[in-house]
Amino acid sequence: MSKMEEQFNEWKNGLLIYKFALDEINTKLNILNEEFQFIHNHNPIEHIKSRIKTPEGIIKKLKRKELPITLANARENVNDIAGIRITCSFVSDIYKIYELISSQDDIKVISVKDYIRNPKPNGYRSFHLILEVPVFLAASTELVKVEIQIRTIAMDTWASLEHKIFYKFDQDIPDVLKNELKLAADTVCELDEKMASINKEVDKIKLTTSTPV
Repeated sequence: MSKMEEQFNEWKNGLLIYKFALDEINTKLNILNEEFQFIHNHNPIEHIKSRIKTPEGIIKKLKRKELPITLANARENVNDIAGIRITCSFVSDIYKIYELISSQDDIKVISVKDYIRNPKPNGYRSFHLILEVPVFLAASTELVKVEIQIRTIAMDTWASLEHKIFYKFDQDIPDVLKNELKLAADTVCELDEKMASINKEVDKIKLTTSTPV
């Protein structure tokens, strides 16, 4: 076996554990969502999408950090090798999901970045978590980092468009488009607030109509 083949196999086997970590988190999220639906008649999670960063993407990030290209450095310094994106209907759901995840005994929250209460200058809004998840193997237990991004559907639509424009213009977005994106982000914020207000009104009407006279 050549050295290149050995390195490929090392990375392939090393990244497999991130798949197991995603399986663990996805199972937890589905259970929490179903339980919440049963108790509160509401699903906080609309959609879950997970992915594992490619070796090329990991190497690119290590180069940006000016670190040697090793699997050990990747595991230590690249926190988003395993990533999950959760979309939900309302901003309140985002914080409820965070509360449910962080209350799990076997999950450690490493970091929290709240870009909803503190949006980025370009208008980006999302809630980011880095978690440490135990993965139980046949001969050992490994602690694996997983990044979770939680957004409303409207936030996710904006972020997807911004991402496409970012790469179409090779990261140098014209000012006119930056301004349009910022205006769109403000509109998304207003939409989320309006949707939350309508949902509260629906709950009030349901409560009134279901209360015995």
